[in-house]
Amino acid sequence: MGIKTYNPYTPSRRNMTGSDFSEITKTTPEKSLTTSLKKNAGRNNQGKITVRHHGGGNRRKYRIIDFKRNKDGIPATVIGIEYDPNRTANIALICYADGEKAYILAPAGLTDGMKVMNGPEAEVRVGNCLPLENIPVGTQIHNIELLPGKGGQLVRSAGLSAQLMAKEGKYATLRLPSGEMRMVPIGCRATIGVIGNGDHNLINIGKAGRKRHMGIRPTVRGSVMNPNDHPHGGGEGRAPIGRSGPSTPWGKPALGLKTRKKNKQSNKLIVRRRDGRAIK
Repeated sequence: MGIKTYNPYTPSRRNMTGSDFSEITKTTPEKSLTTSLKKNAGRNNQGKITVRHHGGGNRRKYRIIDFKRNKDGIPATVIGIEYDPNRTANIALICYADGEKAYILAPAGLTDGMKVMNGPEAEVRVGNCLPLENIPVGTQIHNIELLPGKGGQLVRSAGLSAQLMAKEGKYATLRLPSGEMRMVPIGCRATIGVIGNGDHNLINIGKAGRKRHMGIRPTVRGSVMNPNDHPHGGGEGRAPIGRSGPSTPWGKPALGLKTRKKNKQSNKLIVRRRDGRAIK
């Protein structure tokens, strides 16, 4: 996937970049695999905003992705690679030999007409999904399960992959994109390859309106507010925070506060954290 630039006929166009969608081979989604997506603008069931800066944006249809990949032993053919407005990765429409269609995350190198398979007997090839116990050490993988049969939860964004580092007993050790080393049950499934659309992180949004199209509203710094609106607000001119550390609008510690529970059950499965420290 390449990056395209634009002629600077307005100031915002000068630095704006976008994807050239060279991997995309199918432009309209499969109707049977789409569903409506209701917007809540960051509000909960009481109508209160629980996530700020959400709202507006273009209307989208949700594409139903098969993260479980549990249709074993039946080969599937790739019909086309599609754009998905709900995620950074592209998706691939596949059709199994029995006629069933499904969407999967599209790894780099997957093209129309290629065959993919699921299950323990599948080959170690791009796009195939099989248990970690059947994958050779050192392989690049994505869409990794945390519990067997639950469906892929790890490594699902554009350009990402994890590496299978070791297999010992009931667990396989993975190196995740963050640098964290983590153990996962060896019966969990993963898909071979690196997720496509790797240039996604190089795109320059260019203008505020493009963010609004994505459903992201403006973020205002606390330091430019009044003291009754934010703990960082007030003062003559540009004033420092005036507290022991940065705060949220409600006075809670922000920016660097560790929120992971000390006695979280999965701590024992983390070999090394992403900052390089071992879990105690």
